[in-house]
Amino acid sequence: MAQTLRFEWSALGRPYHAARVRFAARARDSELHTHADFHELMGVVSGRGEHLLPTGTLPLDAGDVVLVRPRDRHAIRGAAPDGLEFVNVAFPSSAWQGFLNLTRTNPTGSWDAARQPVTFRPHDSAAAIAVFESALSRFQAEPAAFDLLRFWIDLLPLVSPEELPARPGNAAPGWLTAACTAMRAEENLRGGVPRLLELAGVSAAHLSRSLRAAYGTTPTAFVTDLRLEQAAALLAATTDPIAEIAARCGFSSQSYFTRCFTAAHQVSPRTFRHRAQRAFVP
Repeated sequence: MAQTLRFEWSALGRPYHAARVRFAARARDSELHTHADFHELMGVVSGRGEHLLPTGTLPLDAGDVVLVRPRDRHAIRGAAPDGLEFVNVAFPSSAWQGFLNLTRTNPTGSWDAARQPVTFRPHDSAAAIAVFESALSRFQAEPAAFDLLRFWIDLLPLVSPEELPARPGNAAPGWLTAACTAMRAEENLRGGVPRLLELAGVSAAHLSRSLRAAYGTTPTAFVTDLRLEQAAALLAATTDPIAEIAARCGFSSQSYFTRCFTAAHQVSPRTFRHRAQRAFVP
Protein backbone atom coordinates (compact mmCIF):
# COMPACT_ATOMS: atom_id res chain seq x y z
CA MET A 1 0.00 0.00 0.00
CA ALA A 2 1.27 3.47 -0.86
CA GLN A 3 2.27 5.74 2.01
CA THR A 4 0.33 9.02 2.22
CA LEU A 5 2.43 12.08 3.07
CA ARG A 6 1.16 15.35 4.52
CA PHE A 7 2.67 18.76 3.85
CA GLU A 8 2.93 19.76 7.51
CA TRP A 9 5.16 16.78 8.32
CA SER A 10 8.08 18.31 6.43
CA ALA A 11 7.24 21.99 6.08
CA LEU A 12 6.76 22.67 9.81
CA GLY A 13 4.92 25.94 9.25
CA ARG A 14 6.96 27.14 6.29
CA PRO A 15 5.25 28.10 3.00
CA TYR A 16 7.06 25.38 1.02
CA HIS A 17 9.59 22.60 1.44
CA ALA A 18 12.64 22.05 -0.76
CA ALA A 19 15.30 19.35 -0.78
CA ARG A 20 18.07 17.92 -2.94
CA VAL A 21 17.53 14.21 -3.55
CA ARG A 22 19.98 11.68 -4.99
CA PHE A 23 19.39 8.08 -6.07
CA ALA A 24 22.43 6.01 -6.97
CA ALA A 25 22.26 3.75 -10.00
CA ARG A 26 20.43 0.52 -9.20
CA ALA A 27 19.74 1.71 -5.68
CA ARG A 28 16.54 0.71 -3.98
CA ASP A 29 13.53 2.63 -5.25
CA SER A 30 11.98 5.34 -3.13
CA GLU A 31 8.87 4.29 -1.23
CA LEU A 32 5.67 4.31 -3.27
CA HIS A 33 3.64 7.22 -1.91
CA THR A 34 0.91 9.78 -2.53
CA HIS A 35 0.35 13.28 -1.18
CA ALA A 36 -2.58 14.14 1.02
CA ASP A 37 -2.62 17.90 0.55
CA PHE A 38 0.27 19.15 -1.55
CA HIS A 39 1.71 19.34 -5.05
CA GLU A 40 5.39 19.14 -5.86
CA LEU A 41 7.64 20.17 -8.72
CA MET A 42 10.79 18.15 -9.40
CA GLY A 43 13.72 19.61 -11.34
CA VAL A 44 16.16 16.95 -12.53
CA VAL A 45 19.65 18.37 -12.02
CA SER A 46 21.75 15.55 -13.45
CA GLY A 47 21.79 11.90 -14.44
CA ARG A 48 18.93 9.68 -15.51
CA GLY A 49 16.23 7.64 -13.84
CA GLU A 50 12.67 6.44 -13.93
CA HIS A 51 9.42 7.73 -12.52
CA LEU A 52 7.55 4.64 -11.32
CA LEU A 53 3.77 4.84 -11.65
CA PRO A 54 0.89 2.35 -11.42
CA THR A 55 0.49 2.73 -15.20
CA GLY A 56 4.17 2.03 -15.95
CA THR A 57 7.42 3.99 -15.96
CA LEU A 58 8.36 7.36 -17.39
CA PRO A 59 11.97 8.33 -18.14
CA LEU A 60 13.60 11.12 -16.15
CA ASP A 61 16.48 12.98 -17.77
CA ALA A 62 18.61 15.96 -16.76
CA GLY A 63 16.67 19.17 -17.31
CA ASP A 64 13.21 17.61 -16.97
CA VAL A 65 10.65 19.29 -14.74
CA VAL A 66 7.81 17.17 -13.35
CA LEU A 67 4.57 18.30 -11.70
CA VAL A 68 3.20 15.71 -9.25
CA ARG A 69 -0.38 16.06 -7.99
CA PRO A 70 -1.80 14.73 -4.69
CA ARG A 71 -3.54 11.78 -6.30
CA ASP A 72 -0.42 10.54 -8.10
CA ARG A 73 1.06 7.32 -6.67
CA HIS A 74 4.72 7.37 -7.55
CA ALA A 75 8.26 6.36 -6.69
CA ILE A 76 11.70 7.19 -8.12
CA ARG A 77 14.60 5.02 -9.33
CA GLY A 78 18.09 6.01 -10.44
CA ALA A 79 19.59 4.60 -13.65
CA ALA A 80 23.13 3.61 -14.65
CA PRO A 81 25.75 4.87 -14.85
CA ASP A 82 25.42 7.99 -12.69
CA GLY A 83 22.08 7.66 -10.95
CA LEU A 84 19.69 10.58 -10.56
CA GLU A 85 19.82 13.92 -8.77
CA PHE A 86 16.91 16.35 -8.52
CA VAL A 87 15.66 19.27 -6.46
CA ASN A 88 12.15 18.80 -5.12
CA VAL A 89 9.88 21.71 -4.14
CA ALA A 90 6.60 20.87 -2.37
CA PHE A 91 3.79 23.34 -1.61
CA PRO A 92 0.17 23.28 -0.38
CA SER A 93 -2.35 22.38 -3.06
CA SER A 94 -4.67 25.16 -1.87
CA ALA A 95 -1.97 27.80 -2.46
CA TRP A 96 -1.09 26.32 -5.86
CA GLN A 97 -4.70 26.33 -7.02
CA GLY A 98 -5.11 29.89 -5.78
CA PHE A 99 -2.07 30.95 -7.79
CA LEU A 100 -3.35 29.25 -10.95
CA ASN A 101 -6.74 30.92 -10.56
CA LEU A 102 -5.37 34.37 -9.81
CA THR A 103 -2.91 34.38 -12.70
CA ARG A 104 -5.09 32.38 -15.12
CA THR A 105 -2.27 29.88 -15.62
CA ASN A 106 -3.25 26.63 -17.38
CA PRO A 107 -6.85 27.83 -17.83
CA THR A 108 -7.93 24.61 -19.55
CA GLY A 109 -7.07 22.57 -16.43
CA SER A 110 -5.04 20.13 -18.54
CA TRP A 111 -2.35 19.71 -15.87
CA ASP A 112 -4.86 18.53 -13.31
CA ALA A 113 -6.77 16.39 -15.81
CA ALA A 114 -3.72 14.49 -17.07
CA ARG A 115 -3.71 10.79 -16.22
CA GLN A 116 -0.14 10.85 -14.91
CA PRO A 117 2.34 13.42 -13.54
CA VAL A 118 3.03 16.15 -16.08
CA THR A 119 6.58 16.15 -17.48
CA PHE A 120 7.88 19.36 -19.03
CA ARG A 121 11.04 19.62 -21.12
CA PRO A 122 12.05 23.28 -20.82
CA HIS A 123 13.40 25.18 -23.81
CA ASP A 124 16.17 26.44 -21.46
CA SER A 125 16.77 23.62 -19.01
CA ALA A 126 19.74 25.33 -17.34
CA ALA A 127 17.61 28.36 -16.49
CA ALA A 128 14.83 26.14 -15.14
CA ILE A 129 17.20 24.19 -12.89
CA ALA A 130 18.68 27.48 -11.67
CA VAL A 131 15.19 28.46 -10.47
CA PHE A 132 15.02 25.24 -8.44
CA GLU A 133 18.46 25.87 -6.97
CA SER A 134 17.40 29.38 -5.94
CA ALA A 135 14.25 28.03 -4.28
CA LEU A 136 16.36 25.50 -2.38
CA SER A 137 18.79 28.21 -1.26
CA ARG A 138 15.95 30.44 -0.04
CA PHE A 139 14.35 27.51 1.78
CA GLN A 140 17.53 26.90 3.73
CA ALA A 141 17.41 30.54 4.87
CA GLU A 142 13.85 30.36 6.25
CA PRO A 143 11.62 31.29 3.28
CA ALA A 144 8.76 33.75 3.14
CA ALA A 145 5.51 33.28 1.22
CA PHE A 146 6.83 35.58 -1.51
CA ASP A 147 9.70 33.14 -2.11
CA LEU A 148 7.19 30.49 -3.15
CA LEU A 149 5.46 32.94 -5.46
CA ARG A 150 8.82 33.93 -6.95
CA PHE A 151 9.60 30.27 -7.62
CA TRP A 152 6.36 29.73 -9.54
CA ILE A 153 6.60 32.98 -11.49
CA ASP A 154 10.23 32.38 -12.47
CA LEU A 155 9.72 28.74 -13.41
CA LEU A 156 6.42 28.47 -15.25
CA PRO A 157 7.29 30.64 -18.28
CA LEU A 158 10.37 28.47 -18.79
CA VAL A 159 8.68 25.08 -18.64
CA SER A 160 5.33 25.65 -20.29
CA PRO A 161 4.56 29.00 -21.90
CA GLU A 162 0.78 28.99 -22.04
CA GLU A 163 -0.72 29.34 -25.48
CA LEU A 164 -4.29 30.06 -26.40
CA PRO A 165 -6.06 26.84 -27.41
CA ALA A 166 -6.37 26.64 -31.16
CA ARG A 167 -9.82 26.17 -32.60
CA PRO A 168 -10.53 22.64 -33.89
CA GLY A 169 -9.44 22.29 -37.48
CA ASN A 170 -7.46 25.56 -37.38
CA ALA A 171 -3.99 24.68 -36.14
CA ALA A 172 -1.79 27.72 -35.65
CA PRO A 173 1.17 27.97 -38.07
CA GLY A 174 4.61 27.68 -36.56
CA TRP A 175 5.50 31.33 -37.07
CA LEU A 176 2.38 32.40 -35.18
CA THR A 177 2.98 30.03 -32.27
CA ALA A 178 6.58 31.23 -31.95
CA ALA A 179 5.58 34.90 -32.06
CA CYS A 180 2.79 34.45 -29.49
CA THR A 181 5.12 32.60 -27.13
CA ALA A 182 7.86 35.25 -27.47
CA MET A 183 5.37 37.98 -26.60
CA ARG A 184 5.31 36.75 -22.99
CA ALA A 185 8.68 38.41 -22.37
CA GLU A 186 8.16 41.77 -20.65
CA GLU A 187 10.29 43.68 -23.12
CA ASN A 188 8.09 42.39 -25.93
CA LEU A 189 4.88 43.09 -24.02
CA ARG A 190 5.88 46.72 -23.71
CA GLY A 191 6.27 46.86 -27.50
CA GLY A 192 2.64 45.86 -27.96
CA VAL A 193 1.12 44.98 -31.31
CA PRO A 194 3.97 46.57 -33.31
CA ARG A 195 6.38 44.21 -31.56
CA LEU A 196 4.10 41.24 -32.26
CA LEU A 197 4.18 42.20 -35.93
CA GLU A 198 7.99 42.32 -35.89
CA LEU A 199 8.18 38.88 -34.29
CA ALA A 200 5.66 37.41 -36.72
CA GLY A 201 7.33 38.90 -39.79
CA VAL A 202 4.06 39.21 -41.72
CA SER A 203 1.72 42.03 -42.68
CA ALA A 204 -0.78 43.43 -40.19
CA ALA A 205 -3.67 42.05 -42.20
CA HIS A 206 -2.15 38.57 -42.40
CA LEU A 207 -1.43 38.55 -38.67
CA SER A 208 -4.98 39.61 -37.87
CA ARG A 209 -6.49 36.93 -40.12
CA SER A 210 -4.24 34.21 -38.73
CA LEU A 211 -4.89 35.08 -35.08
CA ARG A 212 -8.63 35.16 -35.64
CA ALA A 213 -8.61 31.85 -37.52
CA ALA A 214 -6.41 29.99 -35.02
CA TYR A 215 -7.36 31.59 -31.71
CA GLY A 216 -10.53 33.59 -32.31
CA THR A 217 -9.00 36.86 -31.15
CA THR A 218 -7.45 40.06 -32.47
CA PRO A 219 -3.83 41.20 -32.08
CA THR A 220 -4.90 43.99 -29.71
CA ALA A 221 -6.99 41.67 -27.52
CA PHE A 222 -4.24 39.06 -27.49
CA VAL A 223 -1.59 41.52 -26.32
CA THR A 224 -3.92 43.02 -23.72
CA ASP A 225 -4.67 39.57 -22.27
CA LEU A 226 -0.95 38.79 -21.98
CA ARG A 227 -0.30 42.14 -20.31
CA LEU A 228 -3.08 41.55 -17.79
CA GLU A 229 -1.80 38.05 -17.06
CA GLN A 230 1.70 39.35 -16.35
CA ALA A 231 0.31 42.20 -14.25
CA ALA A 232 -1.69 39.75 -12.13
CA ALA A 233 1.44 37.71 -11.46
CA LEU A 234 3.41 40.81 -10.44
CA LEU A 235 0.62 42.08 -8.19
CA ALA A 236 0.53 38.73 -6.40
CA ALA A 237 4.28 38.27 -6.07
CA THR A 238 5.76 41.74 -5.55
CA THR A 239 5.23 44.93 -3.59
CA ASP A 240 6.06 47.13 -6.59
CA PRO A 241 3.81 50.19 -6.99
CA ILE A 242 0.80 49.61 -9.21
CA ALA A 243 1.87 52.41 -11.56
CA GLU A 244 5.25 50.71 -12.01
CA ILE A 245 3.61 47.36 -12.77
CA ALA A 246 1.33 49.03 -15.31
CA ALA A 247 4.35 50.54 -17.07
CA ARG A 248 6.33 47.28 -16.97
CA CYS A 249 3.46 45.47 -18.68
CA GLY A 250 3.03 48.09 -21.39
CA PHE A 251 -0.02 50.07 -20.26
CA SER A 252 0.10 53.75 -21.14
CA SER A 253 -1.22 54.92 -17.77
CA GLN A 254 -2.24 53.57 -14.38
CA SER A 255 -5.85 54.69 -14.91
CA TYR A 256 -6.12 52.81 -18.20
CA PHE A 257 -4.51 49.74 -16.61
CA THR A 258 -6.97 49.90 -13.71
CA ARG A 259 -9.95 50.03 -16.09
CA CYS A 260 -8.70 47.06 -18.12
CA PHE A 261 -7.75 45.01 -15.06
CA THR A 262 -11.03 45.66 -13.27
CA ALA A 263 -13.01 44.68 -16.35
CA ALA A 264 -11.07 41.40 -16.64
CA HIS A 265 -11.01 40.40 -12.94
CA GLN A 266 -14.08 42.17 -11.52
CA VAL A 267 -11.86 43.70 -8.82
CA SER A 268 -9.37 46.56 -8.81
CA PRO A 269 -5.62 45.87 -8.92
CA ARG A 270 -5.34 46.97 -5.29
CA THR A 271 -8.08 44.57 -4.14
CA PHE A 272 -6.63 41.78 -6.26
CA ARG A 273 -3.23 42.25 -4.59
CA HIS A 274 -4.76 42.25 -1.13
CA ARG A 275 -6.62 38.99 -1.79
CA ALA A 276 -3.60 37.37 -3.41
CA GLN A 277 -1.31 38.16 -0.51
CA ARG A 278 -3.84 36.87 2.01
CA ALA A 279 -4.26 33.69 -0.06
CA PHE A 280 -0.60 32.77 0.39
CA VAL A 281 -0.23 33.33 4.12
CA PRO A 282 0.94 29.90 5.37
